[in-house]
Formats: sequence, C-alpha cells, structure tokens
Amino acid sequence: MDRLTALKVFRLTAELGSFAAAARRLRLSPAAISKNIAELEAHLAIRLFNRTTRRMSLTEAGGLYYERIARVLDELDEADHAVGPLQQMPSGILRVSAPMTLTLLGLSAAIPQFLTRYPRLSLDLNLEDRRVDIVREGYDLAIRGSDDLKDTSLVARKLMTLDHVVCAAPSYFEASGLPATPEDLRRHNCIQFTLSGHADEWEFRRADRVVRIAVNGRYKVSSSLAVRDALRAGFGLSLVPRFYVRDDLAAGRLRAVLQDWAPNETSVYAVYPSRRHLPAKVRAFLDFVSGALGGAHPWNPPERGTA
Repeated sequence: MDRLTALKVFRLTAELGSFAAAARRLRLSPAAISKNIAELEAHLAIRLFNRTTRRMSLTEAGGLYYERIARVLDELDEADHAVGPLQQMPSGILRVSAPMTLTLLGLSAAIPQFLTRYPRLSLDLNLEDRRVDIVREGYDLAIRGSDDLKDTSLVARKLMTLDHVVCAAPSYFEASGLPATPEDLRRHNCIQFTLSGHADEWEFRRADRVVRIAVNGRYKVSSSLAVRDALRAGFGLSLVPRFYVRDDLAAGRLRAVLQDWAPNETSVYAVYPSRRHLPAKVRAFLDFVSGALGGAHPWNPPERGTA
C-alpha cells in the first residue's frame, strides 16, 4: 500500500461522498479507489465508511480519522509550497567553502553583484585552504584545487586549470643566479606552499621528458598570499599559480624562469553532494563561479589596465 496515496484517496472520497466522484477527480478507476480504501481499513483494522447500495457515509472512527489526516495532508501541502520557491528562485542560506587566495583574486570582487542579482539569497562563505568534509560540516558546495579528487561520492564540476610558473623577484636572481634547468632548483631557496599536492617535489615536463625535483628552503607556509609576499620581498623563488602573480609578472616585480619547461598544473573543481534535486541557490552559484573563474562571463571584473 502506498500510504500517502491511500490517505489522499480516503480524504477526497470522504469530502465528495462518492467513490466514483473521487475516481474522476483523481483520474483513477473506481476499482483503484476501492482497493486503496480497503487496504487502509485493513491497515487500521477499522471500518472507515458505512456503505449501502444507495449512499455512503463516514463511520464514527472514519470521521475522527478524517479530521486528523486532513490536517496532516494540509501541512504537507504547506511544506511543499514552502520549499518550492527554493527550487525555482535562489533563496535561503548558501554555505560555501573555498580556498582563500583563489577567492580573493578571482571571485570576491564579483560576489556583491551576484548577491544583488538574487536578493533572497544569503551567502555564508568560509575561506580556508583545508579540505572540508562537505556533508559532515554542512556545506552546500566547496571549491577545491586538486590533481586527484579522491571522494567519488561527490559530484565534481571542473571550473578551470591553474598553470604554474617558477618565479622570484629580480633582486633574488641578482643575488642567487638564474636556474637554467629544473635540477638547478636544488641549490635555490624554494618557498613551499605546504597545502599543495606538490609542496616537496616539483614536476617539470618538456617533450617526452619528465623531471621531478625534490625542493627545500627556509620558508614553508600554508598561505599562497604569504608565498607571494615572500617572493615580492626577494626572499626566494617558488612554484605558484600564474594567476596569483600575473600582475606582478606584468609589472616586473617578479620574473618567471624555466619557461621552456611545463611545470605542475592544478585543476579547480566545484564539488557538491548530489546532482539530484539540485537547489536553485547551488545552480546559481555554480553558474557564477564557472563564469568568474572561466573568464568569459559578465561576473568577471575587468583586469587592471583594461576598460
């Protein structure tokens, strides 16, 4: 027995006073109506209707049951109506976890515009580079930079690829020399971003050759912005996403080296628990981050020096 269907059949039959009328309203056969009522009576072990060949009426137990289940069904309808707009118009609270540097450089300037477009939506954005447990910690969505998405229970949507560059301030290279090959990095002071998947070993490719270099240095830090600050100060060199230092490279504050080698890349994904019944607020944010990080979207703020 589909109990919810049986309850709806019972209620409508009681209100219309006729199996045939209930069948026409619900677009079911009279036999289906009778079957649902009979199964509900068997489940409750009571008779709900007095039936004769000429009329039908509720029993005393049926009348009491009708009053109770009518309220329950009304509340279910109200609940459906309450959450319906959440599937149609982005609204409610959206909880997102995202890496700090990527968000500050690629997303945060456009977030007020995103929220202005959806006035019924509130954003709870947690910026940290650690990998959160989306389900256990109650996030709707997380942005992750990863070369290997290990949690196959999550849905992943690729947003962009971060190519990397080895760079340092000109003052550092004046003092320490320019590395001509990846192997030369072993004698340099390498600033290491500890939360990356390649903090201690940097990989370089050229043609069919792959070189992996174990690196070391005096400064290890869990913030990409701190790495950039150290680079600007001329303290060492590092392997960083080009996106994070593009303005510094363009302005000459940093200089790229080993550009005939292709270093590590990091793919950036939006991950979320399920694609079934995806709330409108999550769909809207996915479209926003895809455009903002992909670069071809009105969310994306113009780069410095452009109109």
